[in-house]
Amino acid sequence: MERTASTPPEDRGLRREAIGLREVFFQSVTHMAPAAAVAFSIIVGANFASGALPLSVLFALVGCLLVAISIGQLAKHLPSAGGFYTYTARGIHPSIGFLVAWGYAFVEPLVAPALYLIFAQVVAGTLQTEFGWSFSTWWWICAIAAAVLVFLLGWYGIQISTRVGTILGVFEIGVFTALAIWLIVDAGSRNDLAVFGTSFATVPGFDGVSGVIAGSVYTILAFIGFEAAAPLAEEAKDPRRTIGRAVILSCIGIGVFYVLTTYAADVYFGPGRFFKFPAFGGGNPWDALARAAWGAGWVLIFLAIANSAIANSNASSNAATRTWFAMGRIRLLPAMLGRTHPIHRSPHVAVFVQFVIGVGVALWLGAQYNSPFLAFAILGTIIGAVVIAIYMAVNLACLLFYAREHPSEFNVFLHGVIPILGILAFVPAFLVAIGVGGSVFDFVSQLPYPFSVVGPVVGIWYVIGIVYLIYLYARKPERVRDTARVFIEEEVAEASAPV
Repeated sequence: MERTASTPPEDRGLRREAIGLREVFFQSVTHMAPAAAVAFSIIVGANFASGALPLSVLFALVGCLLVAISIGQLAKHLPSAGGFYTYTARGIHPSIGFLVAWGYAFVEPLVAPALYLIFAQVVAGTLQTEFGWSFSTWWWICAIAAAVLVFLLGWYGIQISTRVGTILGVFEIGVFTALAIWLIVDAGSRNDLAVFGTSFATVPGFDGVSGVIAGSVYTILAFIGFEAAAPLAEEAKDPRRTIGRAVILSCIGIGVFYVLTTYAADVYFGPGRFFKFPAFGGGNPWDALARAAWGAGWVLIFLAIANSAIANSNASSNAATRTWFAMGRIRLLPAMLGRTHPIHRSPHVAVFVQFVIGVGVALWLGAQYNSPFLAFAILGTIIGAVVIAIYMAVNLACLLFYAREHPSEFNVFLHGVIPILGILAFVPAFLVAIGVGGSVFDFVSQLPYPFSVVGPVVGIWYVIGIVYLIYLYARKPERVRDTARVFIEEEVAEASAPV
């Protein structure tokens, strides 16, 4: 579609076909932050699942793989920067697409500050341990430094951002895989497949299946991001193929990585006391494991975790800013968010807003709880609650989209069985995350304070969203309907239309 002379340069849109399968794949991989997720996200679940945490990882892997398949099926027909909200708008209803957009626009920008806090925890903690530098002084400096770096990567465009992400992703996965294999070999006779059952889920109040499900909230958090390739559809080559492949392959690959590393830590540390693992090493247990197993080689683990936090922040910023860009383009959010840089073609206004929000949230929450790690865990629970609900909606959208718009392609297994199983797989973890607890199922236990604030926070956000939705339907209904638009398809249609 040709631009007229009067079209402002910032309205040219995102750069088409800027990245290939490799970059799109690592967008999903690094959004999961393999090293940081293993070192911090997953181990929060040990407080509830204890030595049965590897089973929680398997639960999350199965559920996420089911939704990954549904995303892959939807991406074949709906290549859009709107990602989830376009899928649900077309598959279910534009109002659902709006609510998905509303939720994703809330939690996706929280991923970056959550990882700034992890970067701050790791770097400032190491500076204090090794050199005696003040943690309270350096953690916020480290958080700001991480935010500035991610801002620059986002500002200069998707190509440099994803290429840096690829390099960082390869390094972190390689280092943690090597240490995991080392720990398994060193564990010797302590290797025990019973950790994939419930016998070691013995935390009071979370024993057995309830502990495994509570732990899965945080293992699902570790997987969040496998879908992050979807918002890059308008910048990817052959997005109908590359997006689906990247989402499924990243989910499987990193799922195997999580199972391997969690199992290694469990059997090495001891499944009977694994509930103590999150506090091991002063709250940085993988650093302590590396020191015990590799001696001076702990530096590699330190670098891998710090690098992982940056890579995850970068990938989440990419996803958040593309979602905001898409919402700004259809005026669900301020139109200025739909502008792109005249040279780099990045959504530069959205990148700047992400930077401001990221710094503000990280510094405020870190100071509020006097602990970057606790602040991260709270953010992670909020993110998990909303994204789990979105995953269930996407599964339903896959089923309905093929049944309504492509009945000739409908496959009972791909578009029926898998989406339904995907919805059922996430229900228990969702109930735990929002604080419903055992009021629905006996095997579901409620999370303690401060994690219990998640339900009210998410509820308030969605009440505001519903009020806004009612206003839009009354005054600007076309904006809600536009959540179902696929701009690539429109451009192709306009380009091929006779003059």
